[in-house]
Amino acid sequence: MSVNQKISLKEKIGYALGDGAANIAWRGVATFLFIFYTDVFGLSPVTVGVLFLVARFGDGISDILMGILGDRTKSKYGKFRPWILWTAIPLGAILALLFTSPDFSESGKIVYAYVTYIFFTLIYTANNVPYGALMAVMTGDDKERTSIGSYRMVGAFTGGMLVQGALLFLVAYFGNVNPTIDISKQAEDQYKVEVLASKDVEHVNIKTENGIATFEWLPTQIAKAKEDNTPTNAKSFEMKAGEKYAFLVKGEKEINQETITIVDQKQGYSKAMYIMSALLAFLMFITFYTTKERVLPPKDQESNLLQDFKDLLANKPWLVLLVTGLLFSIYNSIKQGIVIIYFTHYLNDQLLSASYLVGLMLASIAGAFFTAQLSKKLGKRNLFIYAFIFSGIVNALLAFCQQDDIAAIFTIGILSEFGAAMFPTLFFVMLGDAADFSEWKNGRRATGLIYSAGSFATKFGGGIAGAIIGFVLGAYNYDGQDTQAIQGAFQGMIDLMSWIPSIVALIGALAMFIYPLTSDKMEEITMELTRRRGAQVG
Repeated sequence: MSVNQKISLKEKIGYALGDGAANIAWRGVATFLFIFYTDVFGLSPVTVGVLFLVARFGDGISDILMGILGDRTKSKYGKFRPWILWTAIPLGAILALLFTSPDFSESGKIVYAYVTYIFFTLIYTANNVPYGALMAVMTGDDKERTSIGSYRMVGAFTGGMLVQGALLFLVAYFGNVNPTIDISKQAEDQYKVEVLASKDVEHVNIKTENGIATFEWLPTQIAKAKEDNTPTNAKSFEMKAGEKYAFLVKGEKEINQETITIVDQKQGYSKAMYIMSALLAFLMFITFYTTKERVLPPKDQESNLLQDFKDLLANKPWLVLLVTGLLFSIYNSIKQGIVIIYFTHYLNDQLLSASYLVGLMLASIAGAFFTAQLSKKLGKRNLFIYAFIFSGIVNALLAFCQQDDIAAIFTIGILSEFGAAMFPTLFFVMLGDAADFSEWKNGRRATGLIYSAGSFATKFGGGIAGAIIGFVLGAYNYDGQDTQAIQGAFQGMIDLMSWIPSIVALIGALAMFIYPLTSDKMEEITMELTRRRGAQVG
């Protein structure tokens, strides 16, 4: 069996479904967990930011250990494929627990968040490090790997589009409280809305369907509010069975029972994520059964962990990718992590964020699809630089958008995401090139270790991004359960959507300038490794 053989369409799609599954977890957490923790679970933004940073730093150690373990795994299924099988169900289960809201004290909630989030990162590592390394051993042809990488990212972005596009609608469906609602018109564009609760709900959110109208408590209801009575586009409160809640609603000409939405976000998030978790496990099983491992370490290679680390630290392409992976992960994770907060509170339309995220995912699929073709013309290194510059500059334009500039926000976000989609596509392919470089230079191959350390960079970057979001919003005194504090943090939301991540992207472009593996160099390495492997078989 040739290690440089062309990979069938079936196997490429099967491999891609694995990243579709992983991104149900990864993008689901990156996009929704921050707002779930602050607005639903009741943690402060600084607490969440510190949690993300601490957990991701520890996650880096587990990444490297997983890479070492993967390189030394021996089974009838190979080195990396069995881990996809073994972790499919545990990963789905821990994802569901992340979005479950037990009735704990404040300190109990913090402990629960730390335990479940850290376990999530550990299980995700045990699944995703072997998954990433698998691409490098499916074929020895670096151009064929680029094609697999493009399929992988199409799968990843499709999975992301699924969770980002559908989750909020599932939350609204499963969290529907369906109380009795009485509406009486008081004046032009002004209504009295009375809600009679049928059951106890710890945290509900009331707003109009399109999010334009403002709500304020009627004077007789002020005691039920845990905030001042500033008119806001939504109100969150604790609902008690049999009690009536009354609001003055202004700003829309026609309001009726169908245009008022009241959602139990805790129940909605939990049930919605249970469905996503089951789908995740199913797709992982497909990936396991449709892929094969073909590239093995040199036959005379002995297990030597110290030498593996020495080779890694002397691997200049990998060192550059380590820094670049960290930077593009910070960039993408800030952009993803602030979207729901920005749309929910600044644009006053949470469900519109679902359409925005679907638009970004479609742009991502297009970007991933064109990556293989563009890299053939420009080279992977040059394309990485151009994508950083293009995406970063375009994204910074969001700083000039006002609340009613919806078309401009969508256009800028989609164009920026087209370039950003190329970062992970190129990065994971180029990690395979770094593994080839090590084998070419040192006569040794530690694919799992190279991918694990690269995976650490991207995940730790996500932790840094979460900390940045938390600290910036904290600096503006953001409190997801206090509408006045939310309004005071608008500028922080705008900054995080626009120029803050853009600075990170431009730094990433500078780092990639020193990457040494040009197209000509990779051609030389691939030909030499093909000759060596042929000699071994002979």
